[in-house]
Amino acid sequence: MADSNLGIGSRIHHPKYGRGVVVDADAEFYNIWFKEEDATRSITRSFEGMQVLEKTDSDTAPISIEDIKKAVQQLIEERSDWQEVVELAGKWNRGTLILKPEDPQLQSKEIPIENFFHKIVMLRDRLRVMEQKINAHTKFTDEDKVDLQQYITRIYGSLTTFNVLFKNQEQQFRGTGGEK
Repeated sequence: MADSNLGIGSRIHHPKYGRGVVVDADAEFYNIWFKEEDATRSITRSFEGMQVLEKTDSDTAPISIEDIKKAVQQLIEERSDWQEVVELAGKWNRGTLILKPEDPQLQSKEIPIENFFHKIVMLRDRLRVMEQKINAHTKFTDEDKVDLQQYITRIYGSLTTFNVLFKNQEQQFRGTGGEK
């Protein structure tokens, strides 16, 4: 078929199924209702045996695989908890964080630093997502957004104590003093 961009309502003739009308379309297929069978069939856009009897222009371009890939990538970036790779500073590898109570009768708690660091990174990433959601929120006023952003900035400032754990400085927490 010479034309692979038919709109809904286009009339065609198929060598096997006869006359039909395009009732839906996607990037790869037309859904065509065939009168003789009183049935709808999916026919690939590239099928060479169809003859266009009456063309209706498509009001929208078909969605390509590349469009879908871009949309999924954008969705992942905006909404996911997936994290970038954040490395622990080398001096802390295989280290242990020891929480020791003042009372010698109570047992100490030992936590692998890698586990603790992972929790800190998750906290940082969730704060970033919260920032994005606040900034994109349609019902908050600009003043509300600024107020909430200030709270988040102060939280970042409180977490700068843990910057010693990060291998890369650009991945560390920054409060108001760290803004550039």
